[in-house]
Order: sequence, then C-alpha cells, then structure tokens
Amino acid sequence: MTNAEKLKNLLELEIIPDLEVAIDELFSAIDKAKTASKEQKEDLEEMREMRTECFSIVEELGRDELEEEEIDELLAELIDMKTDENA
Repeated sequence: MTNAEKLKNLLELEIIPDLEVAIDELFSAIDKAKTASKEQKEDLEEMREMRTECFSIVEELGRDELEEEEIDELLAELIDMKTDENA
C-alpha cells in the first residue's frame, strides 16, 4: 500500500468520521444549552475548516495532484495527531 493510499484511508476511515462525530457532539451540547459560547463557536469553526481541508486533500489525492514528499509529511503529521489524541 502506498503512502497516498494510507493517507486517503486514514482521512476517510478515521479523521473525517472523528471530526464529524465531534461536530455532532458540539452541536448537541449547543442545542442543550440553547446558546453557544464563544469558545464553542470557535471550536466548531475550526473543526469545520479541518473537515473541509481533509475532503480537499482526498480530492487532490484522487486527482494525483500531491507530490510524494507532501503526502509523506501529511501522513506523518496526521499519524502524530492521532497518536497524541489517543495518549
């Protein structure tokens, strides 16, 4: 499996679903409180931007627009992020 395939799988099978769950949970918390704090609004915006960027990377991978070096860097960064999250 190439690093491009690993990156695509990581994004599609773990990162994007995790972001969508976090976004849903934040929406639920906001709904229960009937209002959103400044921090919640900022978190929501940040998660939405991250999700959009992840979808963009998947599209770029599909069009073979990313250099191997960029793919390797993104993969390493996302793996580190997931490792830190689980620690």
